[in-house]
Amino acid sequence: MLALVTGASSGIGLQYATQLARDYHCDLLLVSNQQKELDEVAADLAEKYGVKTIAHFADLSLNDAAENLYAWCKENNLQVDILINNAGVFFFNDYCSTDIRRIELMLQLHVMTVAKLTRLFAADMKERRNGYILNMSSMSAWMAMPGIQTYNASKAFIYNFSKSLWYELKPYNVHITVMAPGAVDTGLFGLAPNLRKLAVALTVSIPPEKLVKRALKKMFKGKKADTPGVINWLSTPLLKHTPDWLLLFAQKKLTPFMH
Repeated sequence: MLALVTGASSGIGLQYATQLARDYHCDLLLVSNQQKELDEVAADLAEKYGVKTIAHFADLSLNDAAENLYAWCKENNLQVDILINNAGVFFFNDYCSTDIRRIELMLQLHVMTVAKLTRLFAADMKERRNGYILNMSSMSAWMAMPGIQTYNASKAFIYNFSKSLWYELKPYNVHITVMAPGAVDTGLFGLAPNLRKLAVALTVSIPPEKLVKRALKKMFKGKKADTPGVINWLSTPLLKHTPDWLLLFAQKKLTPFMH
């Protein structure tokens, strides 16, 4: 099988590429806008696990990125059996101070490119009556949180979009799964090592290796959606009904950290 992984040169995307090669013996089409890192990852995974790897540089935030990537696959006779829509960006900003181009980039990458890549490759999978798609959402999809208003809205789109498509594609043996993790144990939040360990122990945060292992198992089982961590899963209904006073308090405390 050939797996297409976006954002594959680092972070969670690199974990998807590594585990698909190591544990499932998949050939890989790795897509990223980091050419040097992408080439190194492709060469390393091919050498370690004996799979075929293709490094394809692309800026998936461009308007026609999905169409160009799909056309390139067709031109090179590449049949994508697994699509991992992982590429994404994050920023914590006061909305009215955010450059419109940054807002456009996030929405294009998280919404339009994901929707179009899914549309193009899912149609082929549907015709073949076989295929897997995994989309990355977030627990923030249920949060009306100041500072991440564009991020959480885009993740809400991914979540509902994917769950709706699960019903459409299931009769054709095409499995689409959406993951909605809470915090992932990386350096993104700048927490001290002891706090990161505590968050992992409480299952509030999850190591990227564990997240990806779980996500791939859910995808191959045809699971519709998943939120890792018992505390995260239990707190999801509460996030939908967070009182205004608490969000206003959070905004007051967080405003100094907004760029």
